[in-house]
Parts: sequence; C-alpha cells; structure tokens
Amino acid sequence: MTPNKLQEFRIFYNHTIHPELMRMEKKRKRLLNLFFLSILFVAVIMGLSFFLDILTVTLFLFIPVGFYMTYLVYQFRKFKDTFKPNVINLVLDFMDNDVNYGTLKYDENKAIPKKEFLASRIFVTPANEYKGEDYIEGRLGELPFEMCELNVREFSKVRTRLNYVFRGVFMHATMNQNILGKILILPREFRQYLTRSIKGFNVLGGRSVDDQLGNQNFTEAFLTYATEDAPFRSLLSPEMQQAILEYKQRTKKEIYMSIIGKEIYIAVTEDKDLLEPFIFQSNVSFDLIREFFEDIQLMIQIVAEFDEKN
Repeated sequence: MTPNKLQEFRIFYNHTIHPELMRMEKKRKRLLNLFFLSILFVAVIMGLSFFLDILTVTLFLFIPVGFYMTYLVYQFRKFKDTFKPNVINLVLDFMDNDVNYGTLKYDENKAIPKKEFLASRIFVTPANEYKGEDYIEGRLGELPFEMCELNVREFSKVRTRLNYVFRGVFMHATMNQNILGKILILPREFRQYLTRSIKGFNVLGGRSVDDQLGNQNFTEAFLTYATEDAPFRSLLSPEMQQAILEYKQRTKKEIYMSIIGKEIYIAVTEDKDLLEPFIFQSNVSFDLIREFFEDIQLMIQIVAEFDEKN
C-alpha cells in the first residue's frame, strides 16, 4: 500500500471513523459504569442482609437487581455485535470511493463455503470444524473477489481433540483470463505441518522452484511450488516477492497463496478476531482499524497485480 493511500485513509479515519468510535466509546463507558454500580449495590444488599439477617427483604431486593444486571449483560452483547459491522462498513465506504472498486458488500454471518476453501489446495484437511464470519464481496475493475474470517480445525489422529488448521482471513478471487499451470506458496516455518498440502501438490505435477526466484530472503521465508507450465517468474516478480516479504516481516503474520487456473486464493493468519471490541479498555485506536484495512488492501493488491501480469 502506498504512503498516499495510507494518508488518505488517516484523513478519512479522523473525519468519519473516529467520531463513530467516540460515540461507541461513550456507550461502552456508560454501560461499564452502570455495571459497576450494580455490583456495588449488590455488595451493599449482601452487607445489610448479613447484619440485619432479614432474608425475605434481601431476596426481594435481589430480584429487580438480577433482572437489571441481565439487561446490562444483554446491552454489552449488543454493543459487541454492532461494533464490528459499524466499523467495517465505514472502512468499506472509504474503499468504495476508489474508482477501481465496485460496490463492496458485507455480511457478518456469511462465510466462504468449505468447498472453495479446500479447492485452494493450500490446506489438505477434512476440516471437521469449519466456522466463518464477516464476509466481504466486491469487484476490483472486472475482477470479482470475496473474503471472510475463518477458523478451521480437524480431529487429531492420536488424541481426542481438535487441532488447529487455519485461523485468519481467507480470500478468493477470479481472474479475467485463465493461466496455465498451478502455483503454491507456503510459509517455510510451518513445512512440517503442511506435508499433506505439499504431497497433494506434487501429485498434481508441482515441484519446488525456490532456486529460480532470485530472492534469497523470500525463499528463506516461503516455499514455492509450481507445475512445469506455470508462469511463476512473471507472476512472482521481484517487486511482488518483496512486497509479500515486507508485509510478513512487519506484521509477523503468515501468508499462504495458490493460483489454480483463473482462481487465486490467499490466506493470512490472525491470532485474534479482527475488530473485536474491548469491554474494559478503549477501542478508539487508529492502529486497530489500520491493521484491518491493510490486511484487505494487501490481498486485493496481490490479486490485482497477478491479474495485470496474466
């Protein structure tokens, strides 16, 4: 992402997103104050019941207080459920202003189907537990794309538990033209956990092309496989390799990618729910919003450049 784009987003944040965050921050503080006052009131009631030993009056007072605290818990849940959609829609409003984008749509309860996730060939897994949310779809020029947050796990073969497969943001886009061959890019650090993906890609004719990319830092961080007919040198240009590498180094997130025919798949790990609001601390943070924006921008930028080179 260019410095100019980030500066534009900072201005938009100051004028549009920050006021909305401040409005929700006032609501969070008000709910928190009411909650602590309720706890204090309960403590007073308990103290009085201990000294006066009047059980009937104590129980009578606990009934309305209990209902009120239940109402506050409901309001906290409502606050958390509305925070993320409000912020995401504002970020998408900013992106919509770019002439290259079509209308971006958001659905907090929808997800990319499991079938498409497995079609990426990035993760070879039964995906026994597959959960997704925060679905975004749109177009970049004539290029349609979709993305969402996913949490994917599978049953362990040796223990009665679910093992982690992937947690983060997953993107799928369809290029305008079909490319020959297939390309797979995986984090080298997690090679031991990706043996099924590597073997599966080898069956499709994939082979390591690390020695042909020319960027030692990139090959130290990533494993790259391609079929013999895949134009991996043109698609993975030195500039593209450097951009992916710099993002990984700056964010400490892992990036997975595959290109199969017209389809591009990108997965970026995330160890927390993006834009999930705090209750006991402020959510007014540019860095919090910027992280979400940059994740989206990086994936869209990669897809756009691949499509241009195709």
